[in-house]
Amino acid sequence: MLGVDDVRDQVGSIGFGCRGCGACCRRVAEDSNLVIVSPAEVRAIMAATGMAWDEIAEPYPDFIDAGNGGEYTLAWCIRRTADACIFLRDGRCSIYAHRPWICRTYPFMLVDDDLLVSECPGLGTPLSPGAAHDVALGLCRRQAAEAAEEDGVRAVYRKARVPPGGRVVIDSEGVKVLHD
Repeated sequence: MLGVDDVRDQVGSIGFGCRGCGACCRRVAEDSNLVIVSPAEVRAIMAATGMAWDEIAEPYPDFIDAGNGGEYTLAWCIRRTADACIFLRDGRCSIYAHRPWICRTYPFMLVDDDLLVSECPGLGTPLSPGAAHDVALGLCRRQAAEAAEEDGVRAVYRKARVPPGGRVVIDSEGVKVLHD
């Protein structure tokens, strides 16, 4: 795993400054603005907004056949309209202080020992060493949170039972039956 200093150096050499354009929140291609969230992130948004789980999150769209007429998926996503995240209002994020890790660290992502960079108009903007460190710290924390969520999903999955003909989300909290 990369350390914060390694990530800081890479991010600093690339540069980034959010322009507040909201392009990352808009759908420009199928699932281009798909924001995967953990149950903890959904609960934080619920606490901040007073919204219900189903108003905030929807099942990850790819379901797996359980072999008994049922199917499951392993994640939640922020709900979207036909063209944007539901929290994009007047071109700005309405839950900015409570936004998910993916949004906090965009356009960067750590995968194992690789820093992945998504297209973004803010790339190339010079970053101070302190700002690069803050981005790197956020990326390392996100990577740790995602690893913990994956471990939790694995533990639940091992014991999970998908009801025949049912649709469920298996997450770190358990098996959640979907009611259409």
